[in-house]
Amino acid sequence: MPKKTSSTDNERERWNRKYGEVVACTEPRTAPDPFLVRTFSEFVLPAFPKGGSALDVAGGAGRHAIWLAKQGWQVTMIDISEAGVEQARQSAGPVASHIHFVVDDLTRFKAAQMQFANAFDVVMVFFYLERKIFAEILKVLRPGGLLIYKTYTSPQAKLLRGPKNPEHLLKPNELLRLASGLQILQYSEKVSEKAVAELVAKKEI
Repeated sequence: MPKKTSSTDNERERWNRKYGEVVACTEPRTAPDPFLVRTFSEFVLPAFPKGGSALDVAGGAGRHAIWLAKQGWQVTMIDISEAGVEQARQSAGPVASHIHFVVDDLTRFKAAQMQFANAFDVVMVFFYLERKIFAEILKVLRPGGLLIYKTYTSPQAKLLRGPKNPEHLLKPNELLRLASGLQILQYSEKVSEKAVAELVAKKEI
């Protein structure tokens, strides 16, 4: 009998195919999201002037992990796609030694099992939403650590491009509720080319 494919296998295959198409058709995006650059200057650098350790959740092809590594940080990047992680490894060049590349299914993420509890000064999540692991993501932050989070909100469903599945879209103020145990330093929801929420929050010491 042919082996059944799991939802994890299907998701990994989908993203591997996507990253393969990017390599074949266009140059991979390497510039970080402007929100990360701004947040680093306003919040991360003052809190951690000597650098630190960061976790990049669903890091894709590594544009945020690589940028942060270039600022002198040690970064662990996790993504489900082997193709994406390999692309990140190749793009990292001389800072690859500052990045720990991990291929894993984040829908099963457990901080304790991965020995990540209280392990990171910064956790960054860009354009990824898995509600059931949000509490586990918060567990990896050290006291005083910062969560940087940006992803799509429900008005995105009415825009021309981007995700439409409500499972991947935040409801109004939902990100605030998910991060309610943290000190909120900055929060906004806006709609332009994309509908997004942006959050910077601190884990209490």
